[in-house]
Amino acid sequence: MDEGVDPTKMCQSLVDKVAQSKQLMAVAHPEVLTLFENWLEELEEEVVQLAAGREMDPASLAEETGLSRSGAEFIVAKLSREGRL
Repeated sequence: MDEGVDPTKMCQSLVDKVAQSKQLMAVAHPEVLTLFENWLEELEEEVVQLAAGREMDPASLAEETGLSRSGAEFIVAKLSREGRL
C-alpha cells in the first residue's frame, strides 16, 4: 500500500459506503438503479479502454474521466479485483 494510507480508515469508509448504498437501494426507484448500473458499466468499459497497454494511476484516471480521485481509486480497485485491469 502507498505510504500515508490508513487501512483502517479505508475499511471503515468501505463499510460506510456499503451501508449507504443499502439505504439508497431501499428508497431508490428500480429504474434509477438500472440507470446507475448502466452508467457504471459504461464507465468501467471506458476505464478498461483508457488503461489498455499502459499503467493507469487514479489521479490521471480522475482527470481523464471527470471522476473524483476516490471514485477513480474505487473503479481501479474494482476492475483489478475482477481481473479486468
